[in-house]
Amino acid sequence: MVLASSVLLSALYAFAVSAAPLSKRDSCTLSGSSLSSLSAVKKCSSIIIKDLTVPAGKTLDLSGLTSGTTVTFQGTTTFGYKEWAGPLISISGSKINVVGASGHVIDGQGAKWWDGKGDSGKVKPKFVKLGLTGTSKVTGLNIKNAPHQVFSVNKCSDLTISGVTVDIKAGDSAGGHNTDAFDVGSSTNVVIQGCTVYNQDDCIAVNSGKNIKFLNNNCYNGHGISIGSVGGRSDNVVNGFWAQNNRVINSDNGLRIKTVQGATGSVSNVNFIGNKISGIKKFGIVIEGDYLNGKTTGTATGGVPITGLVMKDNTGSVTSSAKRVKILVKSASNWKWSGVSISGGSSLSGCSGIPSGSGASC
Repeated sequence: MVLASSVLLSALYAFAVSAAPLSKRDSCTLSGSSLSSLSAVKKCSSIIIKDLTVPAGKTLDLSGLTSGTTVTFQGTTTFGYKEWAGPLISISGSKINVVGASGHVIDGQGAKWWDGKGDSGKVKPKFVKLGLTGTSKVTGLNIKNAPHQVFSVNKCSDLTISGVTVDIKAGDSAGGHNTDAFDVGSSTNVVIQGCTVYNQDDCIAVNSGKNIKFLNNNCYNGHGISIGSVGGRSDNVVNGFWAQNNRVINSDNGLRIKTVQGATGSVSNVNFIGNKISGIKKFGIVIEGDYLNGKTTGTATGGVPITGLVMKDNTGSVTSSAKRVKILVKSASNWKWSGVSISGGSSLSGCSGIPSGSGASC
């Protein structure tokens, strides 16, 4: 009996030793400078991206993850240089958690691409494409020096993005351009909250979507909080947007809605509430229906009506050369404007299309 027990114990020990190389911890970490093990890593329910250099012209493809997967970024993630459209990272799936470990950074090394021309000039890759659904969360990521747009939030639903830092301060003097932090399209029930952004374009741009909330964020140096431009895409409807308790600092614009001249679509149920602006260089609040090819024409069209706008308790200041408010629209109705107090700068003559009884003025 003793001999039999010894044989059994020896067999169990041998099995345990032989099984050790299949450790989940080892197989679910992606590091180094190769993506050769990515297909195996994607099958794990807990994935660690640690000190990874993504090869030039390749996407860190974390699309189609198993429901419930957690992705953790550790150390420093960087990317090889190539002129291409990207994205550098793609993440999709349902009930996915994407988190940043303490001290990590995802560094796009944007200066390699920056040329002051943004969408033109060198072909620049977009940074992070999200296709997340089913109560997914993106939490605590540290993004640095994106070459181009940062987060493309497209066809997402029931997604919360929180505690993200986008730091592209270096682009102010090194040619960063079109570095939108959050571009939202065709998405439903998305919350972006508690984030800090330093960039050279929109802090958020909602091109289409339903029930999008942008709450308690800090936006520095860019173009402010924007709806649009709306029009000219396959989806041109924004229905339900809340920008609440945000700070917009040293940006070109504070709060903005822009619709495309000659296009069709709709903007409805939009709420700007309790936001604070300061150091704004162009317009504190700007609502315009004359946007075309990146510029304003001075002639608004009404193919994208703006209805159900609430502009409440937004306060702050603009620089001496800026205008406090600009409104140039057609087909606008059911606006409620109250508690808006912006100092500095000057008023703009020639505003038009303001709904009667709304309380709005330039």
